[in-house]
Amino acid sequence: MSSGSSRAAGCTVLHVDMDAFFASVEVRRRPELAGTPVIVGGAGNRGVVTSATYEARRYGVHAAMPTSRALRLCPTATVLPGDLALYAEVSRAVMALFRSITPLVEPLSMDEAFLDVSGAGRRLGDAAEIGEYLRARVFDEQGITCSVGVAGTKFVAKLASTAAKPDGLLVVRPAEVMGFLHPLPVGALWGVGAKTEEVLLRLGLRTVGDLAHVPVRTLQRAVGPAAGAHLHELSWGRDPRRVVPDEPEKSTGHEETFGTDVDDPAVIHRELLRLSERTAGRLRSGGWLARTVTIKVRFADFATITRSRTLDVPTDLGQELYDTARALFDALGLDRARIRLVGVRAERLVPAGETPRQLELGARERGRREAELAADRAARRFGAGAVRPATLLHRGGPRTR
Repeated sequence: MSSGSSRAAGCTVLHVDMDAFFASVEVRRRPELAGTPVIVGGAGNRGVVTSATYEARRYGVHAAMPTSRALRLCPTATVLPGDLALYAEVSRAVMALFRSITPLVEPLSMDEAFLDVSGAGRRLGDAAEIGEYLRARVFDEQGITCSVGVAGTKFVAKLASTAAKPDGLLVVRPAEVMGFLHPLPVGALWGVGAKTEEVLLRLGLRTVGDLAHVPVRTLQRAVGPAAGAHLHELSWGRDPRRVVPDEPEKSTGHEETFGTDVDDPAVIHRELLRLSERTAGRLRSGGWLARTVTIKVRFADFATITRSRTLDVPTDLGQELYDTARALFDALGLDRARIRLVGVRAERLVPAGETPRQLELGARERGRREAELAADRAARRFGAGAVRPATLLHRGGPRTR
């Protein structure tokens, strides 16, 4: 078959995502639970869901939901505590399989990765055939299923794998991108959180196609210059990012354990701000910019979840780290869950001197940067915390340790 007539002509990027990963591994270990609702997470009134099978999800169960609420929605579900060591072992085996196909593997988390298979076609067929081969190997070797998106860009491949779930494969060839992308809700675009989505909906922009046909300057006035340009490019399927294999892990961050469990979002927000400011100071002192922000949340029952977001433009500003960390936390919708620990981590670091970050700063961002650099100078002279945001001067709620 010639490449021109290939099912996946023009596609070299796969996004592979394990289906309900933790829960699927538990069902593999206990096959009698296959086809039944299973919840992985803490039990009791203070437990939190970390994963759920699709049978449980049909009742409205989702990650970060209190287990007590999940059981009200799905009272027949089996609740299991989870085994992170086992999940890590399965993840290592799956990633090793990916690397046996191509060296260009970019893990995003324990259960998903991008693959560039442009160099594997002669040996294994086109990208769709490679995707089907991987799905079969994962199932045969690990006893779990995965979904695969096949496209010409990372962004479209990730959306395709989501559309293929569970246990499917979807190819979106370059000529099909607009037909696939434009009917989707604007919330499907990377970078559109709850607040941005609200702004776009107020403008009457409900689908990606609606957004694509708005002048880019209109978008920039609504959501800011960088975000507006970013969303415009994505709405037309343009994503120049390449699959970046196994970069040496560079990250920095801070976390805090509360003296008593906290269920007040305002207290959590203040702590995220404090941790973001400290993390940004460490970035600036080391000459780094962060591409990705990750938060860590540990609940009263010690169940722990993380959430990450990759920034449009790398940063070393505490306010930008905080804005992202807070959006990630708020998106969890924790419904007053009791929290033991929170953390903020800056990841996928790049040297500040090699990244044209400063050229993209507007007046507001320049003011923030100048203020944070002044705080750095004060800290060097008078000690850490000599200058800090006013919000942190009177921290309500439980003291931390």
